[in-house]
Amino acid sequence: MAQAPEPHTGWTFLTNHARVLAAIAGNHATRIRDIAARCQLTERAVQKIIADLEGDGYLTHTRQGRTNAYRIQPDTVLRHPADSGLTVADLLVFLQQHDHSRSGQTATS
Repeated sequence: MAQAPEPHTGWTFLTNHARVLAAIAGNHATRIRDIAARCQLTERAVQKIIADLEGDGYLTHTRQGRTNAYRIQPDTVLRHPADSGLTVADLLVFLQQHDHSRSGQTATS
């Protein structure tokens, strides 16, 4: 059985919900176990976050055999009033640019 990741202390810029959404955007057939490892969360926490995202219409899933295939709803507007007008797609574009720069690639416009 995998160990639970050590908790992070202090605040962070991105929420765990954003991290999970970005992990799913990178692989729509990813397993909860893999999302948890990437985001340094427990599997139970990832399950709860996915339920939150589905409940608010940001994400859907379908069963494909023993796995889930996730579908992100890119036109869904972000929840916070300060983010008015920004969509999930806008957020994911930013996060993908960050991932490209971290891996030494150049982000394209």
